[in-house]
Amino acid sequence: MIRPWHRCRVASRPHWSGSAVRPVNGFAIFFTALFFFTAARAQSAWPELATARSVSGQFTVAGSRVPSPLLHRPELATNPALVRLEPALLAVAAERFKTVLWNQLGLKANAPWRGKIFLALHPARSTDDGITIVSGPAFQIWNYRVELPDVLPATRYARALTAVVLLEIANRNAAAAGRSAELPPWLIDGLARQALAGDEVKLILSAPSSFSGGLMQSRVNQIEHGMDSLAAARRTLQQSAALTFEQLSWPDEAQVNGEDNGVYGASAQLFVRELLALKNGAARLRALLAELPRDLNWQTAFFAAFHNDFRQPLDVEKWWSLRVIAFAGTRPGPRWTVTASRDRLAELLSVPVDFRSQSNALPTHAEISLQSAIRNLEPGQLAAGLQLKLRGLALAQLRLAPPFAALAGDYRQVLADFLEKKRPAPAVTAAGRNAPAIRRPDENEDVLKKLDALDARRRAAEIQLKPVTLPKK
Repeated sequence: MIRPWHRCRVASRPHWSGSAVRPVNGFAIFFTALFFFTAARAQSAWPELATARSVSGQFTVAGSRVPSPLLHRPELATNPALVRLEPALLAVAAERFKTVLWNQLGLKANAPWRGKIFLALHPARSTDDGITIVSGPAFQIWNYRVELPDVLPATRYARALTAVVLLEIANRNAAAAGRSAELPPWLIDGLARQALAGDEVKLILSAPSSFSGGLMQSRVNQIEHGMDSLAAARRTLQQSAALTFEQLSWPDEAQVNGEDNGVYGASAQLFVRELLALKNGAARLRALLAELPRDLNWQTAFFAAFHNDFRQPLDVEKWWSLRVIAFAGTRPGPRWTVTASRDRLAELLSVPVDFRSQSNALPTHAEISLQSAIRNLEPGQLAAGLQLKLRGLALAQLRLAPPFAALAGDYRQVLADFLEKKRPAPAVTAAGRNAPAIRRPDENEDVLKKLDALDARRRAAEIQLKPVTLPKK
């Protein structure tokens, strides 16, 4: 079976998992192992290929001597967002990329490695060609083959190298008869973007794209980030709210492709950066990688590695909310206009729900008030939803215009007090096991009254924004 990652597919042998399924026969398994074995002698086996090997010997690169016809298209040849791969340069760049990733995870540059990585280049047919990563054991060691086009976007190139380097680390002590690791998507994208934010020019060695004075040359657009590797992420998250841990765990293809204006990538980078900032954060990420082959899903491995910090997903969400608020508070960005502040606060105070008018009817989407949510939602669903509202209000308060910033703070206080006081308690009996339970007063009435009062203040503030109609002469 093959598991799709964006446009990167990861296949493992002999255990295969994922949503896209196809059978694998014995010949395919044998061919995979045989290919890894012969890759080191690619130059003699396939003389039509150009080959190169990295300085450590871990990476072997083979590519066609005839480059992609895309290189002759001027609009692509001068596009700095595209990488033009060539075996000799890729062998150097892959080694550098590995060193940067190892450094983030607390591994020394001269640390031993086990699995070999074969990078197979083919002429790109378009800038949207897919990437395939295949992992398989050979001689009791997991080895890897990455098939990638010779022209591709820089972010996809970084993601592929990050994925295969992390797989090699995770599978070092995995049994050859076992299963390959399933990597968290946020870890791949977070580390990839963090690496590129450091020094992209040194990590991406693109082949020359044009002639000048008889010499091949490439145009390089270098952005100096200074000491802030999160500069790009900061600009993105000033315009859009960071994703929740749940959303980071299950990104769709559009998000991974960056079609969400980069919100997923920025959130993943910040999330990984904050995990590394925890006490022994790098060691715990290494423990997570080592645990992955032994567990059926990465969530189990995550909570095993970070058990001192998080016991359940709600603990992660609470911690993550605080980190996002602290990050936004350092440079919150420009304040919104009064009209935009009004609309943003109204959006934050509505709760999206799906309901069915009949049991067999399709769900209908609707927006309800906080009061309706408190009256009608199940306790667990309500608590999770209000936690998200608290984070949204805290982030918005940094940029809302008066008086809506003050209102956001008051709404936050009311909801925080409500969540703090809301505790499940057993019914109190008057006497004996069979005595009727004493009814307690409705715990929700107080918060409902406070929310009604805040809504009245908000409506009064909104009325002041309406244009005054001058009397006709």
